[in-house]
Amino acid sequence: MLKAVIYYITLPFIYLLSILPFPLLYGLSNFFFFVLYRLVGYRKALVLQNLRNSFPEKTEAEIQLIAKKFYKHLCDLFLEIFKTLTISKESMLKHCYLHPDARTLFTRLAAEKRSVILVMGHQGNWEWAGNTFSAEINSQLYVIYHPLANQYLNGLMYKMRTRFKTKLIAMKDTFKEMVVHRKEVTTTAFIADQTPSNVSGAHWMTFLNQDTPVFLGTERIAKKMNYPIVYAFVKKIKRGVYELNAELLLENPGNTADGEITEMHTRRLEQDIILQPETWLWSHRRWKRKRTDV
Repeated sequence: MLKAVIYYITLPFIYLLSILPFPLLYGLSNFFFFVLYRLVGYRKALVLQNLRNSFPEKTEAEIQLIAKKFYKHLCDLFLEIFKTLTISKESMLKHCYLHPDARTLFTRLAAEKRSVILVMGHQGNWEWAGNTFSAEINSQLYVIYHPLANQYLNGLMYKMRTRFKTKLIAMKDTFKEMVVHRKEVTTTAFIADQTPSNVSGAHWMTFLNQDTPVFLGTERIAKKMNYPIVYAFVKKIKRGVYELNAELLLENPGNTADGEITEMHTRRLEQDIILQPETWLWSHRRWKRKRTDV
């Protein structure tokens, strides 16, 4: 009951945020940055430790600068997500657009009536990337997600994520739902850089200079469905503007060796994180699990 009361009290303010002009939105983001980074220091020790471990070759000054840029991006991202509630399609496509190579690839695959597995990380504005894809490409986008425990916030996120015709699949239902929709032309998006809940079934590899468990579900489903695997990267061009790029990793993943697909998409993500580190989600406890946690 209390969750419902808090939700309905805050909902008008969330909608107010969503209709703010971008200059005002980013002015508010600057204030949130001051509070989050300067005053509260939200997960600052974790962020700095993750950065130091990932980039041992960088100086402390370089690490601190990346951390500062990350917090600025995080505050922008938080408000940009709420903007999805009311943003128009035209404005959405100005703020997050398809790279010509990505458009060519996605258009070709859709024209060939081929369903696709799309794999990406928590980089740039992945929420806007889904909106852009659904608004531009003639393939039904399904995004694999973890439903939130708070049913009211989950309902709000569901509404935002599906405004531009994207559909959602709860992680536990992924393979079952993909089989149900196998006669459609679909693109199923996996955000594959989260920590697996069961590390005994994970693929272990060195990622950003650290021993890292990687979720194998994407690879296993790709091999069963034998859909082409496309890697997507959301590059931040400037504040409030993102470019969605993509490349084909594998045409026919069915005959690959165990771990090959996982290594492939994780290595591509690693390359892009190194190129634009401030836009990855460093506040995530990505390395909390160890090989001994079985």
